Amino acid sequence: MIVVTSPSIPGKTIVKTIGLVRGSTIRAKHIGKDIMAGFRGMVGGEINEYTQMMAESREEALKRMIADAEKKGANAVISMNFGTSMVMTSAAECIAYGTGVVVE
Repeated sequence: MIVVTSPSIPGKTIVKTIGLVRGSTIRAKHIGKDIMAGFRGMVGGEINEYTQMMAESREEALKRMIADAEKKGANAVISMNFGTSMVMTSAAECIAYGTGVVVE
């Protein structure tokens, strides 16, 4: 599966547009990690617990988007983006989305 953030893939021809493909996940850290992150937030610096959580979220959302694209018959995704939103305290949604296409 080819996944790009650009609207085209150099050297490939788009022969069919499948449409929107997406994958998302909502993640939260357990209370122990949340407490540690709170302490780090008070003293400043990177909050490693949340950095790791968001990296895992992006990877899972990307996998789910690729699965959605394959299910719909795409062999590539163009104009891929990530979005995030807080759904509750210490929990965030990460979504990966783009346009599924067939290329040759």
